Amino acid sequence: MKVEAFLFGGVAAFFAGAAALYGWWSHDPAGTAALVVAFLMGALVSFFCAMQYRRKGRRPQDRTDAEVADSSGPLEFFPPQSPWPVVTALGFAITSTGVVYGLWLFLIGFGVLARGVLGMVFQYARRQG
Repeated sequence: MKVEAFLFGGVAAFFAGAAALYGWWSHDPAGTAALVVAFLMGALVSFFCAMQYRRKGRRPQDRTDAEVADSSGPLEFFPPQSPWPVVTALGFAITSTGVVYGLWLFLIGFGVLARGVLGMVFQYARRQG
């Protein structure tokens, strides 16, 4: 997933540069916001791929000496009693409401949303130590 992380990192960097230049020259808040959201989505996917590569290493698809049987087995462990999907959904709902009612509510919701996403990503991270 290292290649995917770099690929989406490049996409995120492109959208960040495009948002900065577009916002500077056009003074159009709607287009600038759309480019910023595109940057955030690319950065999120890049971050996820980088964390998966760091956690699991190279996949069998990335190795030239891999066999077909190397990719068999369980895909992933999905915990049935994880609280983080609920926290993420609540954070998204508060953030969306904050777009309508004000920056203070948006920032609170963004904090809850960020905690939920980070909780899902690092839920079972093994600490080296």
